[in-house]
This record gives sequence, structure tokens and C-alpha cells, in this order.
Amino acid sequence: MPTHSETRKLPYTAAQMYDLVADVAAYPEFLPWTAAARIRSRTARPDGAEVLEADLVISFKVFRERFGSRVTLHPDAMKIDTEYLDGPFRHMHSTWAFRDLAEGGCAVDFFVDFEFRNRMLQRVIGAVFTEAMQRVVKAFEARARALYATPGA
Repeated sequence: MPTHSETRKLPYTAAQMYDLVADVAAYPEFLPWTAAARIRSRTARPDGAEVLEADLVISFKVFRERFGSRVTLHPDAMKIDTEYLDGPFRHMHSTWAFRDLAEGGCAVDFFVDFEFRNRMLQRVIGAVFTEAMQRVVKAFEARARALYATPGA
């Protein structure tokens, strides 16, 4: 079961990074291997959280798979949890947490744990897993630069 965890300090606010990660429908515009995204439903909870059910189509080498997930947005806590609903995984869970730093910018904590049902796909991903997860995090950083760059920077 591959897991990946990292913390990045970025020159953006926690709210900016939260909004970027919460915009699941935009993932195909910048996220590697993400061919399509569709929000199935949005539900507001009484605690202020919002729950999205979303489908992503992941395309990697010869594999093209759709999977469904439940994304719970916690704007007050600046946290995003994703859990697996259906598709090619045995299980999948990820968490993003964002916090402003006293010296400016923010810290972004990312954790993912998943396992594919398909052993061949699991082996292919397993061989490049850490590099792939770092590429995903870097794609979010590049998207932040594109969205939040200051003029003249």
C-alpha cells in the first residue's frame, strides 16, 4: 500500500491554496494524468462543510480509469479530505491541510494512501510512485504560480 506525505511552504495564503485544491472541476487543466473531472453532486452540511461527489478519469500509459470519490471541504479548518467511492482502487484516502505562517505564506500538508485492484497497474505505479506524487504536488504549486502571481514577479 503506497503512501506519500509531505509538507510544503509556499508564498501564498492558506485560503488561496485551499481554494485551488478545492476546485476539483479544474484538475484536468493542470494535473498530470487527469483526463476529465465531473462533479456528481454538492451537499452543504450543517457544520459548514461541503461534500462533493466527483468522478475523475485518470490516464497513465495504456491505462485509462474512472474513479469516484467523496471530497469533504472544511473551509473553517482549511482541510480537504477525499475518500474513495468506486473505480479501480481497493482503497484510496487523501488529506490536504493548509495553515498560514507567521512569517508569511502558508504550509501545505498532503497525505495520500491508496492501492489499485489491478496488480499490473499497482506494479507500474509502485515503480514511480514517489516521483508521481511529487509531480502532482508540483503541479498544484505551478497552478498557484499561474493563478496568484504578482505583477512584475
